[in-house]
Amino acid sequence: MRKLPIGIQGFEKLITEDFVYVDKTDYIYQLVHNNVPYFLSRPRRFGKSLLLSTLKAYWEGKKELFSGLKIEQLEAKNPDAWKKYPVFYFDFNGANYQVKGGLEDSLNAHLKRWEKEYGNEDEEASLPERFQNLLINVYEKEKIRSVVLIDEYDKPLLDVVDNDELQNHNKEVFKAFFSTLKSCDEYIHFIFITGVSKFHKVSIFSDLNQLNDISLSQDFSGICGITKEEIEEYFYEEVKQLSERQELTVEDCMDILKKQYDGYHFHPEGVGVYNPFSLLKSFFDKDFGAYWFETGTPTFLVNKLVASNFEYSKLTNHKLYASESVLKDYSGDNLDAVPLLYQTGYLTIVDYDRKAREYTLAFPNDEVKNGFLESLLPEYVTDIGAGSNKDIFTLRRYVEDGDLEQIKNVLIALFASIPYTKESDPFEYYFQSVIYIVFTLLGKFTVCEMHTFSGRIDCKVETSKYIYLFEFKRDESAEDAIAQINSKEYALPFKADKRKLYKIGVSFDSKTRKLAGWQVEE
Repeated sequence: MRKLPIGIQGFEKLITEDFVYVDKTDYIYQLVHNNVPYFLSRPRRFGKSLLLSTLKAYWEGKKELFSGLKIEQLEAKNPDAWKKYPVFYFDFNGANYQVKGGLEDSLNAHLKRWEKEYGNEDEEASLPERFQNLLINVYEKEKIRSVVLIDEYDKPLLDVVDNDELQNHNKEVFKAFFSTLKSCDEYIHFIFITGVSKFHKVSIFSDLNQLNDISLSQDFSGICGITKEEIEEYFYEEVKQLSERQELTVEDCMDILKKQYDGYHFHPEGVGVYNPFSLLKSFFDKDFGAYWFETGTPTFLVNKLVASNFEYSKLTNHKLYASESVLKDYSGDNLDAVPLLYQTGYLTIVDYDRKAREYTLAFPNDEVKNGFLESLLPEYVTDIGAGSNKDIFTLRRYVEDGDLEQIKNVLIALFASIPYTKESDPFEYYFQSVIYIVFTLLGKFTVCEMHTFSGRIDCKVETSKYIYLFEFKRDESAEDAIAQINSKEYALPFKADKRKLYKIGVSFDSKTRKLAGWQVEE
């Protein structure tokens, strides 16, 4: 087994310890030869830190690390290549920002290390003054401008998104500290900033109004992540081993990898990419797991979706739209969850209306869709864990067996578990959300087609032996639901199918919050 760089964020370690490296250095060449400040937004675990580490090695003149890579040939005739620059690399990963002063402690630790290297220690000065003095001092001593790299700038903001006071405090710290980048522009040669979200009210963007945001650039759409062509070039052996372990052909294995981990597009016409972390973990484990979700879905994101009464059916019906400004910007006090869902990797671009300059968004792949909905379900239904007799695995077993009585019992238990706290609870929203989430997750194991509640069949579930046509009614009878199935002839497409077909009408009482009626026709 070759060494796969799972969790390896340091370019030098990756190269010197002989890990597999997907060569992205042609992108590095483009960046460093366009001397403008850059910003790049990408989801977590997409390789942003490795990208910045590679830039750091380039600006430090470590030519030996790039031997045999694309950039070595690209720089072959450049007499100024591999010049060593002073690099100020801010890494905001790993620190605790949940306490007041956590951001200041992180900045202070960075500055103390550089002050020891470059001199000019002055603990009486403020943090912005110390950074400014460093940039000026380095330039005056070495007659060369500095490079500033900032990794995950927004972590001190996202970590405290539920704490308005602390988030506002951290924004003010940023405002004072990074205003230095503009005032010391003459001492800085190159700037690159990464993050998940672009908080447009943070002065790192308002002060650096010349910042070149390449997050939606077609030319840089493949700078993070792994393309299908890169899998074929760099990981053929891993695909072959995975296919053998799963008793699949290489072609079928590639199809499953695509369905599970591909689908990310950061520009409508840009190259599509796979989630690099999940892909490498799949190769390592020789399995098709939900690896991206092992670190969990952020609680603040789930809370924001529930608070905004988000309509989840739009996610799979390709009915979520956004402008470019919405996708690029995010403000913590905005209830609109769409930009945050896109920037954090739960949605991706699936279409673009060039005339209206409007993007269509949806889930990128099955790993994201299923993991996302699994993390949401406990917010709408209590005690949903394995062994509760109302979990997805139990329901799947009853659906596969054609056990209608037990299917009904699971649905009764599910809706009896919707939390009730006050008269104004949006039961209709909870009711529709639970049906959508449960039956979409059931589609992991069966063929489940969900529609909106607009008159078409609400849900069709197919197994090897059975076809179920569900129609759900709120404060109407189950007989009305069956009548709609019959009058609309929803069963007609299956007339020649040899599987047993059930028409199931289900009614719910919004006052009692219970399943009130259940009618079945074969």
